[in-house]
Amino acid sequence: MSFLYRYLLIFIACVALLLGIQIPTFVDQFEKRLDAHFLEVQANLKGYREIADRDFNGSMEDLIRRHKDSTDMVFRDEATPIEAMYLRYLHFNDQRNALQTSLPGQVLYLIEHGDRDLIRETYASYSFSVPLDSSAIYSGFALAGIMLLLVEFVTGVFGLVTGLGPSKKSSRF
Repeated sequence: MSFLYRYLLIFIACVALLLGIQIPTFVDQFEKRLDAHFLEVQANLKGYREIADRDFNGSMEDLIRRHKDSTDMVFRDEATPIEAMYLRYLHFNDQRNALQTSLPGQVLYLIEHGDRDLIRETYASYSFSVPLDSSAIYSGFALAGIMLLLVEFVTGVFGLVTGLGPSKKSSRF
């Protein structure tokens, strides 16, 4: 049984290492996708931002409020898409700013607060690679170590609960 267990651990370590190496590339591809969406919404807002700069001291909120309060139905209806674009711009800008940190911080941010639609887009068009830079190697070994510790912990707890833990005899290699 220990023979199979050791090979299982080796397999888990290899898979975790390969997956861990993908983490920096995934973050990079997410950032590129985020930047593309940010630049697109920024371009779409350009005319409205110029109007806000000229007539509302740069306040997009005041421009949107003016549209909402207008007696002209067309301008009132226009407030909703302008506000949606502006909120999207702010959201993408917040995401970009939050990702200006180290790789572990970026990963934690994406897990906890990353834009789910962009994460799905990135995953759907993700191109696997095997970069061998330091961040890929560190994240690969970190994930492999975490997975092995997790497997050891689970098997240890399972052994204690069921009484099927490792025998007290010394094992041979």
